[in-house]
Amino acid sequence: MQPKPAELDARATAIGAGPLLQVSGLGKRYGALPVFSGVSLQIAAGEFVALRGESGVGKSTLLNCIAGLDRADEGSVSLAGRPVHQLPEPEQARLRRELLGFVFQAFHVLPHLSVADNIGLPLMLLGRPDPARVQQMLDDVGMAALGGRMPSQLSGGQLQRVAIARALVHRPPLILADEPTGNLDPDTAARILDLLQQQVQREGAACLLVTHSHSAAARADRVLQLHATGMRDAA
Repeated sequence: MQPKPAELDARATAIGAGPLLQVSGLGKRYGALPVFSGVSLQIAAGEFVALRGESGVGKSTLLNCIAGLDRADEGSVSLAGRPVHQLPEPEQARLRRELLGFVFQAFHVLPHLSVADNIGLPLMLLGRPDPARVQQMLDDVGMAALGGRMPSQLSGGQLQRVAIARALVHRPPLILADEPTGNLDPDTAARILDLLQQQVQREGAACLLVTHSHSAAARADRVLQLHATGMRDAA
């Protein structure tokens, strides 16, 4: 099911011109301990970017700062031209609902909701429930018959797929994906990467993919390497 023209027009208006994501001089500390500093990057609509880096360098923390779920100590983040950290929390939450799809490494699937209700939650929060779109996402992640199950009845790999479907169901302009294939077998991982690429190519989304996988990074238009002192293109 393709998005309706009116939906595409509304999304284009919300995004506007210029980079979809712009990060400038971002830094994060925990007490006196620096995690990273001087991180700058731009991602345009229709671009698939992989982010790599050693364990502990702050890749997940960077995604949380970009989304406004964690507060950076220096620098700025703009999403669709709006400065995320200058907005009050209610406005940040609205921006996340409308423009962002986040695949969490720890899933964050709600245990009291069924698989279908978990996936459909972003659409419900936006006031536009769409059971057909939820079923399409179930099909796309290989869980067509499992919408009625509860999270406690799923494996780790299935929970990962629920988290991915939930992040994509509302066709967000920006996808932040934290190791989305880490719990998946190679065939399912390839299917999920295909799905992310389709979201970028067909719907003009941007994707920032954190991954340790060489094969996943090879799908990207470009690969960035995060270091404690900043960001640079991977060799």
